[in-house]
Amino acid sequence: METIKWAANRLPKSEDKDLAVMSLENVAKARAFHRSFPQYSVTPLAELSGMARELGLAGLYVKDESYRFGLNAFKVLGGSFAMARYIAQKTGKDVSEMSYDYLTSDKLKEEFGQATFFTATDGNHGRGVAWAANKLGQKAVVHMPKGSVKTRFDNIAREGAQVTIEEVNYDDCVRMAAAEAAATPNGVVVQDTAWEGYEEIPAWIMQGYGTMASEAADQLRKIGRGRPTHVFVQAGVGSLAGAIQGFFVNRYPDCPPAVVVMEAGAADCLYQGAVAGDGKPRFVTGDLRTIMAGLACGEPNTIGWDILKNHTAAFLSCPDWVAAKGMRMLSAPVKGDPRVISGESGAVGMGVISTVMTDEAYADFRAAVGLDGSSRVLLFSTEGDTDPVNYKKVVWDGGYPCC
Repeated sequence: METIKWAANRLPKSEDKDLAVMSLENVAKARAFHRSFPQYSVTPLAELSGMARELGLAGLYVKDESYRFGLNAFKVLGGSFAMARYIAQKTGKDVSEMSYDYLTSDKLKEEFGQATFFTATDGNHGRGVAWAANKLGQKAVVHMPKGSVKTRFDNIAREGAQVTIEEVNYDDCVRMAAAEAAATPNGVVVQDTAWEGYEEIPAWIMQGYGTMASEAADQLRKIGRGRPTHVFVQAGVGSLAGAIQGFFVNRYPDCPPAVVVMEAGAADCLYQGAVAGDGKPRFVTGDLRTIMAGLACGEPNTIGWDILKNHTAAFLSCPDWVAAKGMRMLSAPVKGDPRVISGESGAVGMGVISTVMTDEAYADFRAAVGLDGSSRVLLFSTEGDTDPVNYKKVVWDGGYPCC
């Protein structure tokens, strides 16, 4: 059986200038923007007390993003806020003035007109961009990599976007979207991966993701659990991971939780960078075949990478069975615990924490990140069953067994 690979963070530190992207002020503005949507509600935080006892933890909490805006995934938080900040910039306003009511008003049409937002996606980000563009009276063009699931394609098309499945991988779709945006009047690429010369919009997307982290921190405080000791967060390009890491360092500057970043083994660019140890990003190329479609990205976000290398405790590379195990465990919890419907990219954290806490092969990892009976662990289930066919294959039929 393929094992979970891990690397402690021994990367050289930078000036940490990108940590300011996730300042509490920026995250508060994002959360206020999202709160202005009539579809907004705080997504549930599942407290898995029985599972925590089973695994030898003091607490285990799962932020369930399957309820986000009715879209079954968290990604809309980033794309929608980036659109708001882009429109604010173009109209000479602060993003705090960009409420849902204003963005859908006739006045906004007069002041701004209409833009076309281009993006590449494995499914959830593109659906979020398409949904936000539809709601705000803008246009969206979405490119998906080869092997993309028809259900995810249909969900994007249903929002009125122009959507295609291309015969290239995710990173090449990003390049395609960027080129088309550059050649289109009022075209703009809304992508959560950053590269040299394209960092402003990815930073805004990361701030949008901060709403999820801010909600979770407040929910933990309200139930009397306080600061988590550990946060396990998944990574594709590293935008979400960098956003979560950045938020918690800013929220708890004197005693931040230990953050562990988890990637799909077929697309583990951050883990490869950690293994190399020189601080430079690494790329993973090829088809990036994994059931964790939302994590099938081989080129890291430069902003996220900068934050992660300064603060993250460890990087993990996970085989597909880890995500499948997590999906089954969350769908059939310990008696008394709430059930979480979590898709392939959402459940990897549950698969990881259950494995490293019960298998002595990972004793060194537990020691390295300080996991023990006093640990309170926060996970993010970033999507529900966005691929219903594969969800049933894994949960009902036992697909991708761990042994």
